[in-house]
Amino acid sequence: MSKLKNIISDRQISQSELARIMEISRPTVIKILAGERELRMSEADKLAMNLGISVTEIFGGSAEIEIVLNKKSPKANKKEKERISVPAENVEKFKSALLYITQKIGALPNVGQTVLYKILYFCDFDYYEKYEEQLIGATYIKNHFGPTPREFSAIVKEMIKEGKIEEVTTKFFDKDQKKYIPVVSPDLSVFTGRELQHIDEEIARLGHKTAKELSDFSHQDVPWISTAIGKDIPYEAVFYRTKETSVRNYDQD
Repeated sequence: MSKLKNIISDRQISQSELARIMEISRPTVIKILAGERELRMSEADKLAMNLGISVTEIFGGSAEIEIVLNKKSPKANKKEKERISVPAENVEKFKSALLYITQKIGALPNVGQTVLYKILYFCDFDYYEKYEEQLIGATYIKNHFGPTPREFSAIVKEMIKEGKIEEVTTKFFDKDQKKYIPVVSPDLSVFTGRELQHIDEEIARLGHKTAKELSDFSHQDVPWISTAIGKDIPYEAVFYRTKETSVRNYDQD
């Protein structure tokens, strides 16, 4: 289980935390890591959901990723595939938002994958609270380190294949950090002026923070607090936010 060991090492997940996530005992975790006991699909699924990655990444398979844009029935393929049904408009907004954010602040030493997760989350949920409309409209799941965009892994892999973005691993202090380098410019025509201004404001507000600072901040957010680990975070929960994370002036409504 070298892939599993790499994953928990990169994210600095303790054996106790791994046991909690997969709902098994710590001795069982030790056996799995030592190769004395197979990792079950149900356990891998819980870990994948928690970390916002695919099960195939844990097992080290070479499953092909296919993003289904228009909810059409994909053609049969003998290879194993992870299918995520995402409207085409949302996919293009996701890609352009990621390119725009990484173009603006991706070179900063603090901006790795976890920081991008949180900036995308706050872009989406803050916009929904302000205007009661979707911006990117990604699906975010609750994991121990904060909200994680469910579609991120599949869409980024698609972008890498398209030559739009590159993935590199660097060091941030003593930790490995996954970073993304934009290869092409974002298509800003997919955003309205208000949407683009909102993204700029989120970048200015959050872009200087570390992954830990953003994770801690997200843990104060009612949508995250009120959701069970591994479940989708509901957008409607933004209207129950406290003053710590709320971005809407309800007195003026």
